[in-house]
Amino acid sequence: MTDETTRRLIEARRSGQPSMAAGACPTDAKAAYAAQDAVAQALGWFDAEPARHWKSGGPSRASALTHAPLPPQGVWTSPAQAAGWPFHLRGIEAEIALRLQCDVDAALAMTLGESCAMELVDAMCVSIEVVDSRWEEALEAPPFAKLADLQSHGALIPSAWSSYVPRDWSKQLCRVEIGTKTRIERCGTHSLGDPAFLLPAWLRHATQGGRSVLAGTVVTTGTWVGILNASAGDLVTAVFPGIGNASVQL
Repeated sequence: MTDETTRRLIEARRSGQPSMAAGACPTDAKAAYAAQDAVAQALGWFDAEPARHWKSGGPSRASALTHAPLPPQGVWTSPAQAAGWPFHLRGIEAEIALRLQCDVDAALAMTLGESCAMELVDAMCVSIEVVDSRWEEALEAPPFAKLADLQSHGALIPSAWSSYVPRDWSKQLCRVEIGTKTRIERCGTHSLGDPAFLLPAWLRHATQGGRSVLAGTVVTTGTWVGILNASAGDLVTAVFPGIGNASVQL
């Protein structure tokens, strides 16, 4: 099934038209990750260097976290212009991204515990992820189909970097404005309690097969606001007071 999943995802990306997930759904996470790798190889995303941007996260600390390397052509520094990008969906997630200050190989990744952030991370920033899908079923596609499709990733817009320092994430505010809609405000709503919680699991995944994750690599860590709907023409702004802000014109 991995071959059929890969074929349909490649066709969808090359044609710009979504494909059916039905009949092409991976049977487990291993097959979904294999499809991620096969699509990336076929499209040459990481021929020049390993993935320098990732997404990682999950609905709770008790859940299995998921991970995806992000295509470099869909990473745009804030403020970004995305009017010409062929999105099918324009879901908006407001997130915190973390940047590694050192290389991490598999041996180091296996030693990491929950308190590893201060040793590994030198900076953080606000990021907007635009959620999109290569499946006709979109966000209703089966979970492993969405995982194969980079967990429904469309684009990433990171802001300017600030130094990483420990903070009380339970008191962290997040504000999102989308076009003329009412501003959304949340406080302490990261699903893992602390964005850095996912670092060990992400790095153990990313260093499988003898790979290393290089200093300067960025991981965005999951939404504080769920998925908010946006439309073409909307200006989207995400603000985390004390950290920064990011924006994208859709």
